[in-house]
Amino acid sequence: MENILIEKQDNIAVITINRPTKLNALNKATIQELHDGFKVLNEDKSVKAVIITGSGEKAFVAGADISEFANFSVEEGGKLAAQGQELLFDFVQNLSTPVIAAVNGFALGGGLELAMACHFRTASTNAKMGLPEVTLGVIPGYGGTQRLAQLVGKGRAMELIMTAGMIDAETAKNYGLVNHVVAQEELLDFTKGIASKIANNSSVAIAKAIEAINANFEDGTNGYEVEIKNFGLSFGTEDFKEGETAFLEITKAVFPGK
Repeated sequence: MENILIEKQDNIAVITINRPTKLNALNKATIQELHDGFKVLNEDKSVKAVIITGSGEKAFVAGADISEFANFSVEEGGKLAAQGQELLFDFVQNLSTPVIAAVNGFALGGGLELAMACHFRTASTNAKMGLPEVTLGVIPGYGGTQRLAQLVGKGRAMELIMTAGMIDAETAKNYGLVNHVVAQEELLDFTKGIASKIANNSSVAIAKAIEAINANFEDGTNGYEVEIKNFGLSFGTEDFKEGETAFLEITKAVFPGK
């Protein structure tokens, strides 16, 4: 891995995008490495939550690496978006392991799209977020037009994308784009605290909850039906037996993750 760092401590993994001279901009190699890293961590049953952040104090991800696609044709542009969404952005959204974006600075363009693909977001007080693609004559291509509207509403998404404006962390919190805002020096520890709470719960149940929540935003899928199915399936898991027994015996559940 040349562009990302992965650290594991207890049941929590931290992925750091490490291209500080490029403000952690996403290029093809970084997208592939992120896919590979998330895939490995998702298959590691000891990992109960993943945090993704950027190196340095300036940027989470300041956008895509424009130099890679400056001369693309119509066909190449469409292929770039389709492959990127499949390889990383949709992949992260549908990961069964919870993913939290710790936005530690600029999250612009593809950077904000990556943060929005995560299951939820925390941010530092210096964070700035936006989708400035229209200033280049293109539109967001990694799910930004869809996920921003889902998170902040159609009107705000229209304004942010059309004006190419940036919002600060507190505004992002007021919009529902991020859940928490803390000082930059506290961001990672604060986010790890949330991840630790997640890690104490049933990873099997959480995976089923992620699937059910995401189903509400899928065309042609009835989210209620997915919820009913996954609720029923939960009764056949070892985690349910452990949780039920611990509750009745007033002890702390130790979930096997099965």
